[in-house]
Amino acid sequence: MPERKGSDNPAAPSTTADTPVHVAIIMDGNGRWAEDRGLSRLEGHRAGTQNIRTIAQSAAKSGVKYLTLFAFSTENWSRSDNEVTGLMDILGEVIEGEAEEMSDAGVRLNHLGRIDRLPPPLQEAITAAMALTQDNTGLVLSVAFDYGGRDEILHAVKRIIADGVPPEQLDEATLNRYLYTDGIPDPDLIVRTGGEMRLSNFLLWQAAYSEHFVTDVRWPDFDEGEFLKALDVYRNRQRRFGGLRPSEAG
Repeated sequence: MPERKGSDNPAAPSTTADTPVHVAIIMDGNGRWAEDRGLSRLEGHRAGTQNIRTIAQSAAKSGVKYLTLFAFSTENWSRSDNEVTGLMDILGEVIEGEAEEMSDAGVRLNHLGRIDRLPPPLQEAITAAMALTQDNTGLVLSVAFDYGGRDEILHAVKRIIADGVPPEQLDEATLNRYLYTDGIPDPDLIVRTGGEMRLSNFLLWQAAYSEHFVTDVRWPDFDEGEFLKALDVYRNRQRRFGGLRPSEAG
């Protein structure tokens, strides 16, 4: 696993950020993008999925090791049946159409969230894509689908109790092993497209010391240039992890 610069230690000294090891993106604005063009919301989601390859390639070229994309939350089930079914179909098409090419590029595909509630064909497609790419050593691309931060923590606690872990042995490292993100470092940078200023139940535990970047650009228009802009903003941040700025230390 790539070495991280003190982000697991809240007492670490201030450090100038370099290229983030892990970038997580809340892909927002597909529906509004479509409505502005007189298109259906599903056409907006389809345009959004077509952007995944562009950003994955940009991340890999930039030296990012982990890219996590928030595609469908546990709350999104409340949307219309037509939109939910369409999203499932679109994701299945993307996996079947892109998995082999991403595997050839060295990408390792990963799923975060519940898989048991997805349609069986989609479950099979996700499982097959993960198996196909499991030995790849390039970019780790995780898609959070039927994912919610609170649900993830609750699921982890239930498993800890079921495994009989004694309370005195429970620490942050132990809880991390029970999260969907086990083996993946916490995100250094969380990007939200579409202009909204909230986490929307995304990576609540893991985002404790993440830097944030919000842009009004909607996800289908979030191209390589916008991605590089987010990385540049991150590189100009000073990460303190609860410590003081050097000028304040005295």
